[in-house]
Amino acid sequence: MSEKDKLHDLPDSEFFKLFYALDSKTRLNIIQSLCKNETHISELARKLGISIPVASKHVSILENANLIERKIHGSTHILNIKNKDVARSLDILAATKNIKVKKGTNLLDALKEVAIIETKKVNGIEQVVATDGDEGFYIYELNGKLSDQTVEKCVLKEKSTVVWKKLEPVAKLRINIEVEDL
Repeated sequence: MSEKDKLHDLPDSEFFKLFYALDSKTRLNIIQSLCKNETHISELARKLGISIPVASKHVSILENANLIERKIHGSTHILNIKNKDVARSLDILAATKNIKVKKGTNLLDALKEVAIIETKKVNGIEQVVATDGDEGFYIYELNGKLSDQTVEKCVLKEKSTVVWKKLEPVAKLRINIEVEDL
């Protein structure tokens, strides 16, 4: 069995696919290039000084890790970074902690059992302002769905999975503006 086949048979294959994809200077250069502009595969190969078949192989690995996407228009393959999936791919690095709480416990109290949570009242609502000393704006998903309840009002009634996320500013658009005198 080849190393690549072994990689796909591992139980946490998404984790390994991501790191396998990022374990190449060429693939990192492809991601960097695609962050600037979408491009077709032959142009990408030319920019990087590699053959189209070699570029295609690296692109396939990046696609398999959900880091880039390919749109096909006739015989032209346009490549683009998958911004949402790049950020989402990093979620696999988050620690997993298991706890038991009594039915009716709110999420804030459950969080306090696994992390140092700092809160602040804003307009009478208790909001988390830091987790383990890391200040920022936090949101959470409960069983895969983004919740609109505060952690204090979220009452746990059944076995659940909470994904606690710090919102990080990620550039979606860069605009260079020149202002001319009237």
